[in-house]
Amino acid sequence: MDTLALVVTVGVALFFTYTNGFHDSANAIATSVSTRALTPRAALAMAAVMNLAGAFMGSGVAKTVSEGLIQTPEGSKGMGILFAALIGAIVWNLITWYFGLPSSSSHALFGGMVGAALAGGTTVYWNGVVDKVVIPMFVSPVVGLIAGYLVMTVILWLFRRANPHKAKRGFRIAQTVSAAGMALGHGLQDAQKTMGIVVMALVIADVEDYGDPIPVWVKIACALMLSAGTYAGGWRIMRTLGRKIIELDPPQGFAAETTGASIMFGSAFLFHAPISTTHVITSAIMGVGATKRVNAVRWGVAKNIVLGWFITMPAAAVVAALAFGLVNLLVL
Repeated sequence: MDTLALVVTVGVALFFTYTNGFHDSANAIATSVSTRALTPRAALAMAAVMNLAGAFMGSGVAKTVSEGLIQTPEGSKGMGILFAALIGAIVWNLITWYFGLPSSSSHALFGGMVGAALAGGTTVYWNGVVDKVVIPMFVSPVVGLIAGYLVMTVILWLFRRANPHKAKRGFRIAQTVSAAGMALGHGLQDAQKTMGIVVMALVIADVEDYGDPIPVWVKIACALMLSAGTYAGGWRIMRTLGRKIIELDPPQGFAAETTGASIMFGSAFLFHAPISTTHVITSAIMGVGATKRVNAVRWGVAKNIVLGWFITMPAAAVVAALAFGLVNLLVL
């Protein structure tokens, strides 16, 4: 196996992780920044550190990505498939970042993997794609919406007699913890997805064997790149999540972040399902906002976001398939 091909593919995978970080940093901190619980830079620094910590908390999601979605391709064509899959995901991340649309980096990666695998003639494990990607893609936002609504309802009932100003101050402090939980869950989920891709590249290059544990250097590299990307920030998407869906106050921000973090930890540890942090926190914000009144949520903005969710996988798949065709023509 060409060492240069391995190095390039791993490098592109790490760059994808970087784009994931600045694309999805809004997931962890938009609510705490919009409620002024944290300053933007403090929130980004905290998110970067917690992303780094979260990356070392498990390997179930990485195993799903590396072994459960597509057959590990072989040879130079296999490395070309991984490279094309990453290009598809990166291109879609950059497009949605430019337009401030909080789409899912995770589903951009999954779409890229499927599109490149189909273009390269590699087997797609459709049962795995449906069970671990498609079903969670539909279920997690519904759970986030309902759970966010219920959590906020409980908070409103528990603090119904509290002084509003004191309560908001308390929840502003509590948001530091809930935002840290979101960032930790983001590291747990999203760093592992790139780890899975890097492991596949190492298996193709005969550096690792199928089923081997994730090398420590892979965990460190992916975690550091995700943290670096997170610290770079994603201001366009942060504005969409923090203000355009609904104007959040500290109790609402705490409820949304607590809901999102709980769902991410549960899906990673119980089901090893690589869910989208974007889907979860966005739907949780909608659910929390609906407790105020249904029309308090700007459903027009929400509709555009949901539309972005549905087109992410096929769009990234098409870009990845085209990228593989170009790589096959010029290199393979």
